[in-house]
Amino acid sequence: MNPGKHGYHRPGPPIPPYAAPPQRRRGKGCLYGVAGGVATLFLMVSCGALVATGGASDPAATSGDSPAASAPAGGTKVTNGIGREYRDGKLAFTVTKVRKGVRKVGDQYGGDTAQGQFVFIYVTVKNIGGEARSFTHHNQTLIDTQDREFEADPEASIWSEQDTKSFLQQINPGNSVKGTLIYDVPPGTKLKTIELHDSMFSRGVKVPLGNR
Repeated sequence: MNPGKHGYHRPGPPIPPYAAPPQRRRGKGCLYGVAGGVATLFLMVSCGALVATGGASDPAATSGDSPAASAPAGGTKVTNGIGREYRDGKLAFTVTKVRKGVRKVGDQYGGDTAQGQFVFIYVTVKNIGGEARSFTHHNQTLIDTQDREFEADPEASIWSEQDTKSFLQQINPGNSVKGTLIYDVPPGTKLKTIELHDSMFSRGVKVPLGNR
C-alpha cells in the first residue's frame, strides 16, 4: 500500500479468502461417456463381423435351376475321375472311357477328318431331377495339361458311328443315356479334365482325366 497524505497507510479493500474451484461431479456424465464408448465398440465389432462374412456366399456359384456342382465325397484329391459320378444341377455324369488318336469319322459316303486328332469322351448322363432334361455337346469343355480349352466338334459328332443321338433326346427323371463327346485336338495332347454342364447357365463340374 502507498503511504497516505499524512504518512500513514490507507488500508486497501479486504482480500477475500482463497477458495478452491468446485469439483465437477462425475456422476451421470461419466456414465454417459462409458455407455457411449461401449456402444461405439459394439458397432465396430458388428461391422467387422459383417465384412468378414460378406463374401461367404457366392451368387455366381449357382444358377437359377442348378445348384452348385458337386463331386465325389472324400478328403483326398482325385486325379482320375473316370468311372466316378459327378453332379452339376439336375444331371449326374460318369465318364466311362477315353479314346485318343482317331483321325477320321464317317463311312464310305462321307465323314469328317480331324485337323489334329479326334478324342472321344464316353459319358453316361443321368437325370437326377424331377423333370425331363436334355444334354448336348454345347458348353462341354475339354481342358489339356496346358490349360487350353477345346469345344466339342459337332460335325464329327454327326458323322460318328457312336451313340451321339442320345444327346438330342429328352432324359426323363431317373433315366440315363450314353453318348460320346468328340474333340479335335493337336497330336500329343495330354488331357487334364473335362468340364461338364447341366445347362449353359450352370456352374459345371470338372472331371479329372488323369493326364491321359
